[in-house]
Amino acid sequence: MKQLWTLPLLAASLLAWGCNGKENTNEITASGTIEAIDVNVAAKVPAQIVALYVDEGTRLDSGSLIAKQDRSALDIQLRQAQAALDAARSQLTLTEKGARPEDIKQAEEAVQQAETSRKLAADDYERVRNLVAGGAATKQQLDQAETQFKVAQSQLAQAEQNAAKAKHLSRPEEISAAAAHVQQLEAVRDAVQKTIDDSYIISPVKGIVTHKVAEQGELVAQGATVATVTDLSSVYLMIYVTEEELPHVKLGEKVDVKVDGLPNKTFTGTVTYISPEAEFTPKNIQTKDDRVKLVFGVKVEIPNPTGELKKGLPADATVHLR
Repeated sequence: MKQLWTLPLLAASLLAWGCNGKENTNEITASGTIEAIDVNVAAKVPAQIVALYVDEGTRLDSGSLIAKQDRSALDIQLRQAQAALDAARSQLTLTEKGARPEDIKQAEEAVQQAETSRKLAADDYERVRNLVAGGAATKQQLDQAETQFKVAQSQLAQAEQNAAKAKHLSRPEEISAAAAHVQQLEAVRDAVQKTIDDSYIISPVKGIVTHKVAEQGELVAQGATVATVTDLSSVYLMIYVTEEELPHVKLGEKVDVKVDGLPNKTFTGTVTYISPEAEFTPKNIQTKDDRVKLVFGVKVEIPNPTGELKKGLPADATVHLR
């Protein structure tokens, strides 16, 4: 009879223990390591660092200046680009307005001179032709006079065309070409200015410098990391749950997090990500039996405004099931 009486107690005890081996079936406990977002701030310009303003432990705001690179060569390029742009803008203005009054006057005077030369050549041609008819000039002299007359006519026609062009505005396609040239040089100038701006290396995030890679005076390549900035305002913990526990974990679920260094303080985190596929438990899990289990990763984000939680701290998480 005594053994029969103890069976209900044993069944109740097993039910309380739960299918996952935990005493409280209303919660899931797991351990992990505090992680944070690291941002490797790199140089955008291949140049020497002339000033470095940070060291390990320096606190930065978003937009804080980390380092300044040599920009002397870029300043020269900017002046060259600006000079070319100014010249192109002046040319565009002239093209839009047409020729100056003095240019028009000069073109008209050229027409008058060409007309005088044509008249003289015509008179000379007529004179030599009469001499040839009277036997006082040769056929060769007549050919020369005719050639000079035709050249004078051609020069007059060219002078008249130049004068007509000077009196009228430029053609639309000439204005469009001049305007396009200005836009092209503006882009060149802006590209040089952008490179100068990039020679100031700034932090894209608020955080703490956890690793200083470059030193003042060092020549760094484009894309080379200068410093690593860690954002500790919000950290996260990756825990792993079994297939049986997974249906009970929901996005937005509140999670209690504790670390050994602050045993009397509980941090509140939130489930922000649940892995869609199973994986073997990571190798940093202590026992071999646990490492061969298939589990699902769960990311818990934890606000850390005071910076008490540090990257790499072991942490225990408790997910309260609904």
